[in-house]
Amino acid sequence: MLFAVVGLGNPGSSYAGTRHNVGFDTVDLLAEKNNIRIKKIKFKSVYGEGNIGSERVLLVKPQTYMNNSGMAVLDLYNFYKMPISNIIVIVDDIDIDFATIRIRAKGSAGSHNGLKSIIYHLQSEDFPRVKIGIGKKKEDQDLGDFVLSRFDVKEREQIDLAIERAALAVETIIKDGINKAMNEFNSKKRA
Repeated sequence: MLFAVVGLGNPGSSYAGTRHNVGFDTVDLLAEKNNIRIKKIKFKSVYGEGNIGSERVLLVKPQTYMNNSGMAVLDLYNFYKMPISNIIVIVDDIDIDFATIRIRAKGSAGSHNGLKSIIYHLQSEDFPRVKIGIGKKKEDQDLGDFVLSRFDVKEREQIDLAIERAALAVETIIKDGINKAMNEFNSKKRA
């Protein structure tokens, strides 16, 4: 069975390491752990093909910018005709605790424009997502400025651990199913 793991983010070096790009960071870690080279260009994305466990996997980084992520996901979906439930989206989240992860089998976009775009283009909310808590903005801070900001050194250490957990969560979804992954990873942040 084929899975697509789609990490959301913005392309280009000026966005590397920003809060909004933790999805890209997680896909990069999965590629490194599973010896998958992300070098192909298609579906308005850069992507790589390989295996996680015994399952065939596409690791995908849309190049459409965050708010148009759904265009890339729709191209991928239309080409491979995979079940929507096999499209795993990794996304930043401002509503969960910092450096925690949350797995959902399906659901609304909340305030996230990348998820809104995917739901709009697929006409479905029925895809799993792994959310990574990126912190909350200050009261007087613009949300756009916040999500495009970088982590400080201490935050980066914590977020790197969360990205490692998110990568493990994706591997668990692929190997053992969404329910096992939710049971294992939807607890409070581990010290």
